[in-house]
Amino acid sequence: MGRVITVAQQKGGAGKTTLAANLAVAFRRRGLKVALLDTDPQGSLGRWFMLRRERLGDPGMEFSTASAWGVGYECEKLRKLADIVLVDTPPKVDADLRPALREAELVLIPVAGSMVDLWAVDGVMDLVRREGRQALIVLNRIRAGTRLTADVAAAAEAAGGVAASRLASRVSYAESLGQGQGAAERPGPAAAEVDALADEVLAALD
Repeated sequence: MGRVITVAQQKGGAGKTTLAANLAVAFRRRGLKVALLDTDPQGSLGRWFMLRRERLGDPGMEFSTASAWGVGYECEKLRKLADIVLVDTPPKVDADLRPALREAELVLIPVAGSMVDLWAVDGVMDLVRREGRQALIVLNRIRAGTRLTADVAAAAEAAGGVAASRLASRVSYAESLGQGQGAAERPGPAAAEVDALADEVLAALD
């Protein structure tokens, strides 16, 4: 049966869809069967998947959508088809998020390089703890060497588990996403960042 990873953050623009899409590609390149579940009404992950399908014919992964009440049912189906199921969620923290957390073996919380994003982590972490799940904060769109990044990283460590691997602020993430790709499919530093994070996430599942 597949393992479920839920990507959650109550603040919009933190990079949930970017994180989910890039990890999906990285896992697929490792030979794992991957499925995506988009529970965000905005549907950004679904748009990325359709772009990928148009570009490649075979996107190399399964895809489904669900509203909150259907998450458990869809995860049950996708677990039978894939090694990893990645769930993208709406930017909010309420009862609708709980089914996606309940299904997860690991919850990834992207935090863009600002204290405002970090402040939004508390609500998600509270729900994660109530559901008895493991969470990993992922620093995203950071600018290396800045005081703000150092402050955010230190505060994130205090808030909970933080991934050692970080995703920098790079145009290549937006460009690859807009073409139905993942950064791991293009040469460059972004590919190395995503690969390192994918390894760390898989290790956290074991």
